[in-house]
Amino acid sequence: MLEVVLSFVVILVVFLVLPLIVGQTEHKVMAHMQSRLGPMYAGRFHGWAQLIADGVKFAQKEDIIPAAADRRIFMIAPGVALVPYLLVLIVIPIDRGRAAVDLDLGLFFVLAVMGVGVLGSIMAGWASANKYSVLGGMRSAAQLMSYELPLVLAASSVAMAAGTLSLSGIVEAWQWWWLPWQAIGGIVFFVAGLAELRRPPFDMPIAESEIIMGPMTEYTGMRFALFMLSEYVGIVVLSFLTTVLFLGGWHGPFLPGWLWTLVKVFFLSFVVIWLRVTYPRLREDQLQKLAWAVLVPLALVQLALTGLLKVVI
Repeated sequence: MLEVVLSFVVILVVFLVLPLIVGQTEHKVMAHMQSRLGPMYAGRFHGWAQLIADGVKFAQKEDIIPAAADRRIFMIAPGVALVPYLLVLIVIPIDRGRAAVDLDLGLFFVLAVMGVGVLGSIMAGWASANKYSVLGGMRSAAQLMSYELPLVLAASSVAMAAGTLSLSGIVEAWQWWWLPWQAIGGIVFFVAGLAELRRPPFDMPIAESEIIMGPMTEYTGMRFALFMLSEYVGIVVLSFLTTVLFLGGWHGPFLPGWLWTLVKVFFLSFVVIWLRVTYPRLREDQLQKLAWAVLVPLALVQLALTGLLKVVI
């Protein structure tokens, strides 16, 4: 029982700390890449207190619920967006034998729970009684439906290669030559995951220039902060899953396994930030075309290659 409690405490610490580190890193990386001065001032030296300043700002803001909103749905939507990612982290192994819960159907569990998390923005958009929020919620629903298929197909290819749905089993079965073999699936999985998180350039549901903040338009204070936190937790979860499924998890020379996992996770998190700075927002038609005309065929090609090599081997 003590071991289980300690495992959950470690997961909770990771859940609370890593997203904050990713958020602080995003401020600094974007400040350097786009010459943004603001994030470099709080606390003087390199803007070290920017994250603290943001937290104080959110805590001081008034918590407002629109008069016409569905109050119950409006209030629980941030939790629906955030909590599923905590459940996902519980089953992701950081090292050999180091996972709070090692499920035989871990991959199935992860994909199912991540789909629930996306529903938080749809609930927020519908419950806000705001036309811009509803539009953002509908865009979120369309994006979820489009990119869930290539995400699942890409994950299925690596599960087929390993012969198991256990995340720990997939990492144990991983070999270095899987990098070129599963490269197409890895790219499809990562891109589809970005789209499900509504990260730029897939941020049509939160297009500031058109619909203010999409599903989050009417949110203030700590509820808005929870949506922001869920975005950064989503980045951490996506990076962990890509690492475990396609980059070998804890496999690596010289360094301890858990450290290799964290190095890969932080590298992928940097790539997520880099893509936000580099690419402009896709139009809705471009976003849907990428999913159905590019990612789904590529995922099917990866499945075919995996099946062919499994037969040959």
